[in-house]
Amino acid sequence: MSGKSRCNQQPQAADGASSGAPAHALHSPLSPAHSTDLNTYDTLRLGLNRAVAVAQAMGGMVHLGPLRSSGLYLAVESNVDGPGTQRWEEIDRRSPEAPAYAVRINAPAWTAPTSPESAGCLPGVPSGAGLLSVPVPVPASDEPLGVLSVFTRTPEKPALHQQLAAVASWIADCLRDSPGPPRPEDAGRPADCDTAELPVGFWGWDFGTGTVIWDDAALCILGIDAKEFDGQIRTWRRLVHPQDLPQMLARADEAIRAHTPYQAEFRVRQPDTGMRRVEVRGQASSAEDGSGPRLAGMVRDITSGHLAKEPAEQALSPVRNGILAVDPSWRIIFANPEAERLLAPSRQFLGQVLWDAVPALCSPSLEEAGRQAAAEGGPTQLDVRTCTDRRLNVRLAPLPDGLTLCITDISSTRHPQATEASAEGAAVERTARIVELTRALAGAVTGHDVADVMATHMVPLFDAKDVSVWTHENGRAFLMGSAGPKESLRRFEGARIAELPASTQAFIEGTLHFISSAEEFISRFPALADLPAASGAQAWAILPLIASGRTVGTSCVIYEHPHAFSQEERTLFTAMSGMVAQALERARLFDAEHRRAQELQRGLLPRRLPALSAVTACARYQPAGDGTYAGGDWYDVIPLSAERVALVIGDVMGHGVSEAVTMGRLRTAGRTLADLEQPLDELFFHLNEIVSGLGDGFYATCLCIVYDPVNHMCEAITAGHPPPAILRPDGTSYFPDLPVNPPLGAATPPFDTAEFSLPDGAILALYTDGLVESGGLDIAEGMGRLACHLRPAHVQVTETLDDLCDRLITTLLPDQRSRDDSALLVARTQALAPENISCLQLQDDPTAAGQARAHVRAQLAAWNLDELIMTTELVASELVGNVVRHARGPITLRLLRGRTLICEVADASPAMPRIRRAADTDENGRGLQLISAVTSRWGARYTGSGKCIWTEQPLSTDPLGERISYESV
Repeated sequence: MSGKSRCNQQPQAADGASSGAPAHALHSPLSPAHSTDLNTYDTLRLGLNRAVAVAQAMGGMVHLGPLRSSGLYLAVESNVDGPGTQRWEEIDRRSPEAPAYAVRINAPAWTAPTSPESAGCLPGVPSGAGLLSVPVPVPASDEPLGVLSVFTRTPEKPALHQQLAAVASWIADCLRDSPGPPRPEDAGRPADCDTAELPVGFWGWDFGTGTVIWDDAALCILGIDAKEFDGQIRTWRRLVHPQDLPQMLARADEAIRAHTPYQAEFRVRQPDTGMRRVEVRGQASSAEDGSGPRLAGMVRDITSGHLAKEPAEQALSPVRNGILAVDPSWRIIFANPEAERLLAPSRQFLGQVLWDAVPALCSPSLEEAGRQAAAEGGPTQLDVRTCTDRRLNVRLAPLPDGLTLCITDISSTRHPQATEASAEGAAVERTARIVELTRALAGAVTGHDVADVMATHMVPLFDAKDVSVWTHENGRAFLMGSAGPKESLRRFEGARIAELPASTQAFIEGTLHFISSAEEFISRFPALADLPAASGAQAWAILPLIASGRTVGTSCVIYEHPHAFSQEERTLFTAMSGMVAQALERARLFDAEHRRAQELQRGLLPRRLPALSAVTACARYQPAGDGTYAGGDWYDVIPLSAERVALVIGDVMGHGVSEAVTMGRLRTAGRTLADLEQPLDELFFHLNEIVSGLGDGFYATCLCIVYDPVNHMCEAITAGHPPPAILRPDGTSYFPDLPVNPPLGAATPPFDTAEFSLPDGAILALYTDGLVESGGLDIAEGMGRLACHLRPAHVQVTETLDDLCDRLITTLLPDQRSRDDSALLVARTQALAPENISCLQLQDDPTAAGQARAHVRAQLAAWNLDELIMTTELVASELVGNVVRHARGPITLRLLRGRTLICEVADASPAMPRIRRAADTDENGRGLQLISAVTSRWGARYTGSGKCIWTEQPLSTDPLGERISYESV
């Protein structure tokens, strides 16, 4: 509005409205047949409440005005505040307000303040709200009887005129069919009352001018002071009891339109004497100047007649209510015969607790209603249903020392409001179940989830026995789920649909069928004639599940008794099948994506951790959320030379295919660089280069620990990753203090490393942040929990690493659908025994080769490895000879007996050996070729003082015993 204030004082006709009586654009759940016993006021109240509910409005009102009257008079209102009620008591038909405008054009009208400042231009319409008015029609007439109005919650024009028009038409029908007054000859006159004894006065209403005329006798009958009465209809309507005003106005309109005698009874409110009941009779006429219609006639006081009649009628009418009285402990102290007949004729009531004597009344809601009546000191009532399906209305009223229960059988003679409430309650319950089904389908993730949702929600929704869901994959049928026995349906599992008989194809493909009996099923599907008897079904709703123009499956709802499908059920089934099809198609896409994510994750993580002598290891990976997206967490166990082991864990920030691919690249690069015996700081330098080359959006954390079982030392490096948790054999746990380096992709080399020693049998737990930051904990709290559950109080003596991993995952990730993926790598160290290590310092001269051969012969003989003596002598002699010729000392020879026999020769030269292609005439250059031929593998690594060349030879037997291999999950 650009800050300008303007006022929409002239109402607008609602979209789609046209002159004439509004049609029933929508079928109204209200039915006049259900409301013929309601009085006029209750009819209006019921219709207005329905209109407010349909429009989700703040409140509403109904105005009535006889034909061509000058005003519209407020007949009933809902949730309109006190000042607002006075504001809308009477509306001039010529005013620009929405109710009057709707009556003048006989079509819906809308008005609203366009800004808070303009709200004053539309008195009675709250700021930020609007007023939508719909005429209450009269058949075959261009002038309606009145107008239905609702206060909307927003100033935007709503698209509700059709719904409100349906409610307004229902109100009109009920007003037309509501009980009329007695016939003139005996109207309002008790049998024992003489008409001559009733006071009579004269009255006249001029609806064109909005005035009413009473003579002195009439004013006396009504108890009105002539000096204080201004003769206006608005003043007169305030004297009429609100529940009687609608019928009085409706009858006046009927008399004016049909030119029939007017007759009505109503109560008049008086300040001192309470209520006075009067009867009016009259005749309609037109004003001489044509200004508007008039009603004129007589009025008489019938209050005394009614007072005399009501006690007599009550005395003559039989008592059909059961009466019980209970003490504060709910023990029955009184019961009349009707209560015994209604509840349990063969049982003795007196002295028994109500719930024991009358199981039908054993209801928490009834007990709650009794406590409410006792607490509030006023009556309350509710309906209950007995085991014989009898409906009882129970009214509870407090006594000085207990409660009375008035019980009425309403099974056969229910009040129309109760009938409508029951039907409305059933509709509300079905709507609630449909909403639950819709929500459950929206939350279904997999195809089996969709089948479970249908079994859980569609069976009670349609009161069925079973529901089965089939999916079509590559021309074959697969049963996704069934709420009942599946044996009779297994025959179709995996069958190629095109190869089935024609009638069976129609059943599996899901051609829409509503089959009401077993005979009809057999006639339509003769190839499946045995299915009704095998499944115990007698009726079927076969629904094709169509999404994106193709059939993705079939749903079959089964009934155990013959069932006639109504049009409403068929429509609902068809709508439900569309929602189920969309959910199933979405679930199929999820299943495919989930399979691809799992395959990608399995391909990028180790399938099996190696069995090593230095460590035994076990790992777990937990995907984020529902497991649809691949994550960036990884782990690895890399065997190195000299029985050393590298334990690696890392986390690429984010989730998705690109993050998973980055993780795979880093794991591959890390394993390759480790195999090349790169120092840890150089290894991380290259990993940082890889991540930095991917762009600014990629970062990763990583932790690598190299364990040497010979000297029990660990070399560790971390790039933004939390430190490992270590459990010593003595039961203490701690986190080692490691230098802090930024994450890969954000770091600037060099990377700092750290060293620490580990005793034999220590447990290391390497993890990602998803494991320790779950459940709303910060990382420090999570690390504390991890260390706590590693301690002996939680670790069992017989607990394997597999069991330990499972317990840590279950404890630290109670909710498996966490927001972040997590990885856990647990390893137990095992140092190499001193008797399996042999080391010798050699002289830096040509005699060193002979010393090496002699040491090898002696040590291998002591280890009972005589079959390897010749080969190892050759290897040691060649390696030591190369050092003497091409490098410099000191020279160290080391033999290790582990998974293999390891022979190492270390020197002080950084120059790495390489295999050369020697010519046939060359005398040298074949040493490394010879070593490669007689060993399983060989290599070289840098040391702090130079380099070390190593070889490995397999052992015929494992002197360390059988090793256990742990698989990653």
